Amino acid sequence: MIARIWRATATQDKAATYQHHFAARVVPHLKAIDGFSGASLLRREAGNGVELLALTLWRSLGSIRAFTGPDPARAVVDPEAQAMLTAFDATAANYEVVVDMGMDD
Repeated sequence: MIARIWRATATQDKAATYQHHFAARVVPHLKAIDGFSGASLLRREAGNGVELLALTLWRSLGSIRAFTGPDPARAVVDPEAQAMLTAFDATAANYEVVVDMGMDD
């Protein structure tokens, strides 16, 4: 299992708009990719704005490449999403999940 982490920032009002975009557009797109295993969007107040952290789970780097193309570290941020954000990472970090304890464990 690979955890993919990507960060962005937005204004207070645009953060809510991005949250809706993530749930309504990004997640359905990811669900259609073989090897996608889940997604969470985290947020925290940061200075005058909001920091957003997207965490997606994948079965392998190969399944991430089905999303990103040849470079699994490349961030995929469509123009509509870019317009909602004040800043965003051009890359994502991919981590091998070595311990996974669910809430029921």
